[in-house]
Amino acid sequence: MNEYGGNRIIIFQPMSPLYLIFLLFLSMFLLPYLILTGIIFSRSLEVPLYLIFMIFLFSLLGSYVNIRIKEVESIQPITYFREVYFFGVRWRIPEIRYGPRKTIIAINVGGALIPLFFSIYLLIFSVPTHGAPLVSYLKILVAFIVVTLVVHAFATPIKGLGIAVPSFIPPLISATVAAALFPIYVKTNPFIIAYVGGTLGTLVGADLLNWKKLPELGASIASIGGAGIFDGVYMTGITAVLILWLFI
Repeated sequence: MNEYGGNRIIIFQPMSPLYLIFLLFLSMFLLPYLILTGIIFSRSLEVPLYLIFMIFLFSLLGSYVNIRIKEVESIQPITYFREVYFFGVRWRIPEIRYGPRKTIIAINVGGALIPLFFSIYLLIFSVPTHGAPLVSYLKILVAFIVVTLVVHAFATPIKGLGIAVPSFIPPLISATVAAALFPIYVKTNPFIIAYVGGTLGTLVGADLLNWKKLPELGASIASIGGAGIFDGVYMTGITAVLILWLFI
């Protein structure tokens, strides 16, 4: 992967620029609904409204940016085509050889880092403002463990792509676990449980626990949380909060 040289920051486009522009115009058209969603998140997670909109915006733009972590090399099958001419007819005969393939492992800013930092923000600044913070931390820990185990069980490495998980699994599990945990002993904020437990659980269960499998996927770049703004880590927290808001 000499094309990336020694660059630490990699601009990698999971979406075309035209599609990104389309999303921005769509966001402007759906501005009233985005404002309503922001208000729901602000009240549910008990954080300032401006912070919610900053997270939405930076997650969209940050989906283009990956921070390079390391470069690994693995032995992968490589298909070659050998041309053979017989009585004027050209035949292309495939041959499989094994050779080294380099994979850049990176972490996506919008799909992984921003949800991770926001989860840490909630743990440090939001949870202690409620009664019985230790109980809240314990419930978040339980939700994190459950989501991690379930997501890891469904995570499937796909050659040339990455680690795939059915999109409905992480948010559904996160919302269900949060709804079951928040009334136990002392009522705590279920939305924080769902967001933090779901986000961190998806990040660990899908990506980090499959770290050793990333070089075997045959992709030039294996980006943690790098499937664009609709990546599982980013969407899990958002969808889980919305599910809880609709049913609690």
